[in-house]
Order: sequence, then structure tokens, then C-alpha cells
Amino acid sequence: MKKIKTEPNLSNRFVAGFIDYLIIYGVTFTLAYTIGEPNGEGGYSLNGLPALLPVTFWLIMTVGIEIGYGATLGNSIVGLKPIPKSGTIRKLTFGESLKRHLLDPIDMFLFGLIGIITIKNTDLNQRVGDLWAKTIVISNKSLNDIKSE
Repeated sequence: MKKIKTEPNLSNRFVAGFIDYLIIYGVTFTLAYTIGEPNGEGGYSLNGLPALLPVTFWLIMTVGIEIGYGATLGNSIVGLKPIPKSGTIRKLTFGESLKRHLLDPIDMFLFGLIGIITIKNTDLNQRVGDLWAKTIVISNKSLNDIKSE
């Protein structure tokens, strides 16, 4: 295993997650209000096949973009990239990326407190999703340092 230097990058990771989920929630709410049906609570609900649209969009925005481009939109903007814990410089597989993002709700619980605690208390600054997926998040600067070695 290559010796990879990771850093918590808490502010960048927070901003990246905020960007990604702002887009995801924005599209979800837009879909609910444009094609959803009024519910008894004064809001709108997506039922039947339209209910799959937000899930599909989430999958594309997180896993699809990450495996296609190497990072989510938010991570790209703040200069972060997830890679396998082994240190191999490659895009994540579908399974690795899906595992990372399936646990986003846990990592973001209580305004990200679970993720922050995990990042600060693991040797490779991993959040719960990264631990399960056996991935790490590095800065593009660290990535360039590794490539130049």
C-alpha cells in the first residue's frame, strides 16, 4: 500500500456535500411541485413511477458523476477526489461509490457531526461511508504530489 497523506479537509468536504445536496434537494423539490400530487399535509408527493425520479437523480449526481468524472460536482469544485484506500490513482468503481454514498445520511446526521467525528478520529480521515467502501478522499494537490513521485 502506498503511503498516502490525507488531511481532514473538513471545510472543503462540508462545502462539497452542501453543493451536491443543494442541487439534489433543489431538483427533488422542483419535481415534487411540478409533477407531484397535492397531499393531505399541504405539500406535494411523488407517487408511482415519478417517485423513482429523485432516487435516479441522486444516483446520477453522486455515483454516476463520481465514477464517470472521478469526483462529484461538489468535490470537483473544492478540489477533492475520492480514491481507493490502497492508494491506487483511479476512479472509483460503481460498488465503491455506491457504498460511500449510501451512508451519506449517517455521515450528515446532526449537520455532519457523525462525519466530522469519524474524519477526525480515523488515521486516513475517513467518514463512515469511506470506511465501508475502503476509500479515502484526497486533495488535488496531494494527488499531483503522488503522481510526480
